[in-house]
Amino acid sequence: MPRHRMTWPNSAKLALSIVVNLEEGSESTIKDGDRGMEPVDELGVFVKHPMRNYGNESNYQYGIHAGAPRVMKLLDKYKVKTTWTVAGLALERAPFIGDFIRDRGHEPCSHGYRWVHQFRMNEEQERDFIRKAIASIEKTTGSRPYGWLSRYLHTDNTRRLLAEEGFLYHMDDYSDDVPYWDVAGGKPIVILPYAVDSNDMKFWTDPALTPDQWLKYATDTFDWLYAEGEAGEPKVMSLGLHLRIIGRPGRIGAFEAFLKYVTAKSGVWITTRKEIAESFIQQHPAPRP
Repeated sequence: MPRHRMTWPNSAKLALSIVVNLEEGSESTIKDGDRGMEPVDELGVFVKHPMRNYGNESNYQYGIHAGAPRVMKLLDKYKVKTTWTVAGLALERAPFIGDFIRDRGHEPCSHGYRWVHQFRMNEEQERDFIRKAIASIEKTTGSRPYGWLSRYLHTDNTRRLLAEEGFLYHMDDYSDDVPYWDVAGGKPIVILPYAVDSNDMKFWTDPALTPDQWLKYATDTFDWLYAEGEAGEPKVMSLGLHLRIIGRPGRIGAFEAFLKYVTAKSGVWITTRKEIAESFIQQHPAPRP
């Protein structure tokens, strides 16, 4: 599909999307009927033997007990609107975060019902997974999700199923810095690309990365996209965060430094992905199938 030139409200030079991922409490564990432990493990002790990894489970829970309060405090302090990509079960198990999303006007976006691999599902299983996520997130936040982020991979059916279930946008895409249209099963859906390079998951995939290096990369990304906006080509910047990662005491300061930097700039629209998708639709109506 063609990519379109964008303009943002109030002639903003850049749309900044801060995405807070909530996965903690919904990862794989035999406690919840899975065949084994969660393979994404900062402790590096994953084994295929069907046993519980209590250490890794507690490492994830750090995001709920310690990371979440730090992140939420900064979002309040700098008065920024964010998109929370939440696994439904994780939010059920940490309802205070659902209250925060609802009360502060943040956007709940679906990260599935659980943080598991939906690409292994057949069509009916995936449809049920999507519907279960919608119902769960609407119950915990008061709003149904209009966006979807899979765990890494999705199926050939995913976009069609999302469109059929009333989703506005899909973010399993890394191909651009602007939204675009796709048509799945005769139904149009906005593709709102995400980014992995400015994501705090890099702290896990590259343990040598320092908070200062991450901050410089994030601000360099912001500066370049901001300059493109000044030149008449407004873009979207995505910054991905995880409570158990950026919420550590040695990293949270880098996030605050980023917030301090971007909120001091004029012409920056810090907003939710739903509002970005709605702005795109207003400017570029859906194509005919």
